[in-house]
Amino acid sequence: MKNKMPLIVELAKKRFDTIDSQIVHFVQDEDTNRFLNDLQNYPHAFVLSCLMDRQIKAEIAWLIPSKIKAILGSFDINDLAALKAAEYQKMFLQQKLHRFNDIMSDIFYCGVQDIYNKYGGDASKIWSDKPSSSTVVYRFLEFKGSGIKIATMAANILARQFRIEFSDYYSIDISPDVHIKRVMTRMGFVPKEASNEMIIYKARELYPEFPGIIDFSCWEIGREWCHPTKPECEKCLVNSECKKII
Repeated sequence: MKNKMPLIVELAKKRFDTIDSQIVHFVQDEDTNRFLNDLQNYPHAFVLSCLMDRQIKAEIAWLIPSKIKAILGSFDINDLAALKAAEYQKMFLQQKLHRFNDIMSDIFYCGVQDIYNKYGGDASKIWSDKPSSSTVVYRFLEFKGSGIKIATMAANILARQFRIEFSDYYSIDISPDVHIKRVMTRMGFVPKEASNEMIIYKARELYPEFPGIIDFSCWEIGREWCHPTKPECEKCLVNSECKKII
């Protein structure tokens, strides 16, 4: 007899299967969100934002391309590619765009150069033509400063929120953070001392076809109701199945 699908997976699948015409909200500013959602004209803004999303709050990282656009008066990939590494370094340092401005300015510069040279200036070629999920993850891994967490996060956002069609979703894993770890532990899926690898493989076990499908639902539950202290269990979407291991 086939095991019953966990509620967290049911909720995530329902969300994925429901067509959502709303834009993806990365930051609080709606003009910036519209800019980051414009994959037709600025697909490189999404890619570069993903590369910036490390060791600072996501809301700050995802503002960086729009801040650079305001400084330059343009975010055309040709204009970005014409700038030298030193110019990006100066911009990052003067504007304090990131916590690690020397390192991240170089990652931004290299990201622009890769998009310009490898993809002819069109970053959407990374995910166009219905590639496999492993292909998309691999292409993001090729960028300097990217790792498996950024690569799977990027592929997950494209598939789950932008509804970009891939030929499969097997290689899109969950990206463990404090919220996801807390929810997975309290629901009883993994022990309190679970490593990131244990969480990733548990998600693969829960829904092999698309392990990362539960990423946003776990994150949302952790941020909205499953607080580190005083969790609001009665309001939680998975209250009926949660083992409440606190």
